[in-house]
Amino acid sequence: MSTTTFIWKGKSAKGETLSGEYEASSQGEVQSYLRKRRIEISNIKKKPKDIEIKLFQKKSVGVKDLSVFTRQFATMVNAGLPLVQCLDVLGRQLEKPHFKKVVLQVMSDVEGGSTLAEALEKHPKIFSDLYVNMIAAGEAGGILDVILSRLAVFLEKADALQRKVKGAMTYPTIVLTVAGGACIFMLMFVIPVFAKMFSDFGGELPAPTRIVMNLSNFLRDYWWALGAGAFIGTVAFKRFRATEKGEVLTDRAALRVPVLGTVLLKSGVARFTRTLGTLIGSGVPILQGLEITSRTAGNKVMQQAIQSTSDSIRQGDTIAGPLKESGVFPPMVVQMISIGEQTGALDEMLSKIADFYDDEVDAAVEALTAAIEPLMIVLMGTMVGGMLVAMYLPMFKMSSIVGG
Repeated sequence: MSTTTFIWKGKSAKGETLSGEYEASSQGEVQSYLRKRRIEISNIKKKPKDIEIKLFQKKSVGVKDLSVFTRQFATMVNAGLPLVQCLDVLGRQLEKPHFKKVVLQVMSDVEGGSTLAEALEKHPKIFSDLYVNMIAAGEAGGILDVILSRLAVFLEKADALQRKVKGAMTYPTIVLTVAGGACIFMLMFVIPVFAKMFSDFGGELPAPTRIVMNLSNFLRDYWWALGAGAFIGTVAFKRFRATEKGEVLTDRAALRVPVLGTVLLKSGVARFTRTLGTLIGSGVPILQGLEITSRTAGNKVMQQAIQSTSDSIRQGDTIAGPLKESGVFPPMVVQMISIGEQTGALDEMLSKIADFYDDEVDAAVEALTAAIEPLMIVLMGTMVGGMLVAMYLPMFKMSSIVGG
């Protein structure tokens, strides 16, 4: 169902004049929303659509942006500033237009009588379930500044983890792109020049040279078919991955890749334990925490293991049992979670596991980089050097004939 942004004006129970914006499917929904907050409505109308140039406008808000915003928000709330003033100051200083607009909208909703969690919940693309639920727990317990500080720490660590994993994949991606580009350039433009020279010379060419020349001819004649095949293959893979079965199979296969699978597993464990520990420590019920954590697992195999844990707890079992049965989580993690459950300090134990696995991710990334660097050098040398050698072999033959 499509929604429309409505602009409303009214008065609070104390007689204060209030105004704001609210996204709803109908005007009646806006009226219901305002009545629940005991606001006497004076005017409601649809917000006129702004004509904006969106060509170079970036709407995404990254983890880094959100962590900086949350850290500043926590500092201001801790200093005793009212929520509306905090949001006003933070919103006006943001550089990204989309993020700025959202924060000012949140401020308007809070000013209009909404709780902070209710105002944030309207923008799920920026503020996740985890974020909203933790804010709701902080407001209910009167410890919003503490919760915001925990959220800031969580987001900062999540950003650091994300950058580590991305950093591990940057080097091989660049090397493969450069090597592939160099090979394609040589096959398309350099090899044909040598091929013409060799055809004029006559005689039988060495096998490596014939192979490279055939590859060059094939690429020049059927580049469109290769491009179409790559496009069709990419679309087919994305469609397969979009299915439940496809996502499970590809995520399970990724975890089994040597070295890379270790990085993915350890980063997944760090994300799971950090998220669940932060939620439980903030007063979010464990079942709700597991439900939120499963959606942020980043791996379908892990998500299924966490969901089975949630089902197990509903039946009165522990968290550790289903995690052990899944075979995904390392035995040490399961054992430490079991100890945390028995001692009643699960959130602290989960945070310790997350800290440990953050360090483990660092070590795994270093191991991945150490393993990939020589492999990439050998691969690039074989691809480019092999073609050069294949082209020079006939030259040696020609020079020996001329010399003879």
